[in-house]
Amino acid sequence: MLYTLTPYGKISFSKLQSEFEYKAVRSSGAGGQNVNKVSSKVIASFHIQNSILLTQEEKQILEVKLASKINTTGYLSASSQISRSQFTNKEIATETLLYLIEKALKKTKTRKKSTPTELSKIERRKNKQHRSETKQLRKFSNNYTAGGKE
Repeated sequence: MLYTLTPYGKISFSKLQSEFEYKAVRSSGAGGQNVNKVSSKVIASFHIQNSILLTQEEKQILEVKLASKINTTGYLSASSQISRSQFTNKEIATETLLYLIEKALKKTKTRKKSTPTELSKIERRKNKQHRSETKQLRKFSNNYTAGGKE
């Protein structure tokens, strides 16, 4: 049994999958004679607010982070029409939905500011001094004119 760890505890993928709703529809695109007969595209949807497994905090996090993927009725959905097999498309859509949920619930690490090393500071100052000297030499050169010709 696979689990995902969230800041609020473990969530079982198989139990979460039991809350998913599936709908098979006809997929778009080329398909020859089979295209209008077989419903191979699968849409997997998950109503966040109706979930029993998720806490209120997790539901709020999902609604904020996945706001662009949630429709007006409150369903988070993922579809797949990659394969000609309905079963394969159902697995892909389920994996996509689980991935979205897991990614949204994963707590992001805060970036720790790092300080430059002593050697890198010395190297930077040395390069800066070198550039400064090069520019100073250009500034007071007598053979140089603006047009490039004397």
